[in-house]
Amino acid sequence: MVTLGELTAWLLVLLTIAWIWRGHGVRERALWYVRRHCEQEQVQLLDGNVALKGWRIVLDGKGQKRLARLYGFEFTVTSQERLAGTVAMFGRHLAKIDMQAYPMPNQNDDHQDAIVVQPQRSPSHTANNNVIEMQHWQKTDQRPD
Repeated sequence: MVTLGELTAWLLVLLTIAWIWRGHGVRERALWYVRRHCEQEQVQLLDGNVALKGWRIVLDGKGQKRLARLYGFEFTVTSQERLAGTVAMFGRHLAKIDMQAYPMPNQNDDHQDAIVVQPQRSPSHTANNNVIEMQHWQKTDQRPD
């Protein structure tokens, strides 16, 4: 006969296996988002994987704090250095992708040695597209003095 303690232990084991299985699916989804983002930014994803860095509290698009899985990855632009990036996931949904600042090759010049630093484009596909340009904010700020 099965005791209540044994039943509880088996339930915990099954829940742990289900949690690990679901986490594997989230990692694969994060890798898909990172590959797509690297293609859009025209950088090369190194090692073809993402690694779990831990759990963090991250603000969502509504400004509410949520628990997110944080994965790290590495990419390169010049094939000479490794740069770091992170992707935060709310379950199977993308929270944000952060990439270390990187130099962009000058596309008008045929020399690989000439590197020009250009600002990164803001990804329009993310839910956290809440960046406001300073000039626009100053023009619309109508607070009484």
